[in-house]
Amino acid sequence: MRVYISADMEGVTGLVDAEDVQLRGRDYERGREMMTEDVNAAVRGALAAGATHVLVNDAHSSMRNLLADRVHPEAVLVRGMPKPMGMLQDLDGGFDAVLCVGFHSRAGTLGVLSHSYMGHEIEDMWLDDRPVGEIGFAHATAGALGVPVVMLSGDDAACAEMAAWDDTVVTAPVKYALDRFAARLRPVAEARKAIEEAAAEGVSRAAALARPAGGGAGWDAGAGAGGMTLAVRWQSSSVASQLVGIPGVTSRDARTVEVSGPAPQLFRLFGVFMRVASSVTGQHPYC
Repeated sequence: MRVYISADMEGVTGLVDAEDVQLRGRDYERGREMMTEDVNAAVRGALAAGATHVLVNDAHSSMRNLLADRVHPEAVLVRGMPKPMGMLQDLDGGFDAVLCVGFHSRAGTLGVLSHSYMGHEIEDMWLDDRPVGEIGFAHATAGALGVPVVMLSGDDAACAEMAAWDDTVVTAPVKYALDRFAARLRPVAEARKAIEEAAAEGVSRAAALARPAGGGAGWDAGAGAGGMTLAVRWQSSSVASQLVGIPGVTSRDARTVEVSGPAPQLFRLFGVFMRVASSVTGQHPYC
């Protein structure tokens, strides 16, 4: 069993504020420790359920958050940026399961640190006219690559968002949103146990599916492999006006662009969108 972990930070145990998750934030170093231990809990659960290879992709902001010397010794770590596939770098059909650790709900929801990729710039996103954030986009892309998402940890809003996309995914709520920067926290030991147990259950379910040998070959990749339409509404019309210079990108209105293609292609192209937006606005992603 080959297991892939995408690790974000806003949905990590105990973290509720930008100061917890942003470089140079007052509590960022402590946040890194908390993120690392949430990931380690997921790795332990995956290994207990029979994983023979675990790859962890540091998927938050600079993508240099996890403490490399404290990540579980049986996990391979992907760290740093730029990465062509960002939060899903190195995911391919050779994996059997995806675990999403520390994820958050999309822009516009009342979830802890909710946003969609660039909190300052992205107002909303849609896949085939369905509102989407980082959870849904990752789920669609992984599915198109032939790998099921089987587990997610984050706040209750993130868990509910994943359940709306796929109610077979095992979720582990580690906190309960009171507002965007406030939550009722599960005790740390209890939250980590929930992550470990959810990871083990998710990987066990994936193993029971008895995928064909060789990973994604023959696996039902889902609609995202054939083609989808991604639309992104920006705060700045300047960003949209620049993006329509990319072949295949068209405008819905002055601030909304859209493009169609297979989900993995859209996921990679969206990384280009964010780099253009950062250049035009001088704004780095919120978190």
